[in-house]
Amino acid sequence: MIRRLVLLFSICILAQAAGAQTTSGKVRVGVAGLVHSHVHQILGLNGKSIEIVGIAEPNRELAERFVKQYKLPMSLVYNTTAEMIDKTKPEAVTDFGRIVDHLQTVKVCAPRGIHVMVEKPLATSYADAKEMAALAKKHNVQLLTNYETTWYTSNHHAYGITHRDKAIGDVRKIVVHDGHQGPKEIGVMPEFLVWLTDPATNGAGALFDFGCYGANLSTWLMRGQRPTSVLAVTQQIKPDIYPKVDDEATIVLTYPTAQAVIQASWNWPYARKDMEVYGQTGSVFTLDKSRMRIRRTEKEAEQALEAPATAAPAADPFAYLAQLLRGQTKPDELTSVENNLIVMEILDAARQSAKTGKAVKLQ
Repeated sequence: MIRRLVLLFSICILAQAAGAQTTSGKVRVGVAGLVHSHVHQILGLNGKSIEIVGIAEPNRELAERFVKQYKLPMSLVYNTTAEMIDKTKPEAVTDFGRIVDHLQTVKVCAPRGIHVMVEKPLATSYADAKEMAALAKKHNVQLLTNYETTWYTSNHHAYGITHRDKAIGDVRKIVVHDGHQGPKEIGVMPEFLVWLTDPATNGAGALFDFGCYGANLSTWLMRGQRPTSVLAVTQQIKPDIYPKVDDEATIVLTYPTAQAVIQASWNWPYARKDMEVYGQTGSVFTLDKSRMRIRRTEKEAEQALEAPATAAPAADPFAYLAQLLRGQTKPDELTSVENNLIVMEILDAARQSAKTGKAVKLQ
């Protein structure tokens, strides 16, 4: 009798330990697609805050190349996202496929109760974005959009200086610069280049690839306001390299008391993701992930500063995903559905404006 009680007690302890692991252990994550170069980040961080339990990739040669590079077993790879989910039971899926395929990933994951994080932008159209948001809401799952700049401490410190400290007055102008020399010029993998330069699979060229960053940050800095109008100009400066899509884009967003200028380009002489925020009395600039400059008044000299390491919500998107699903952090606005629906409304309007040469008013 005593031995039986001891055995039952041991089983209870083991069950409690297993439950604690489920609550506080690594989040089980599936990867949908390997054709987006940003997938290197999650593969490199596997085993830290997250555990990759499955990969959906129909291109076997590509899959073999990646699993060999990151010393993963080929048994992790499945042909479809549905098969991967059904066999491995992940808590969340991170999408590193073509932007046009994000909707299908949500269609597969949301009804199964699987959370989804996609790479920016959320979709190739506002209509797809709204359908994705409706599915996430219906099935009560997280739908997150990952931007590299969300994890820049400089951006969060600039937001704090502007809104928490009110150090530069009300926002009057935002200027965001994003891009690089061009995807082919910097040597992205061919599986990425082929869909990134196709308007059907990426939505546009530089307009979507880098314009989304500025739309995301401007919407955040304007505290979720929709702009009243969107005007965009695009160019094909290198039509011999990018015959199907724009490689240069400028978007102007108007608000009742402010303006945002988004400069997205595959023609910068170097890679950049920086921002200027001008208020009524001063300004704050972000130079890179952590370096900044601030000038509070006309009479005050400009000062250089370093953003505190704790300013961003997490060190990387997958640590944030794990903390969010474990209830250890609050939802971040930059990754949110609400922000990214406005981003898609802006990008859709910008694409229309660039085609017609006219500003698009948002009703």
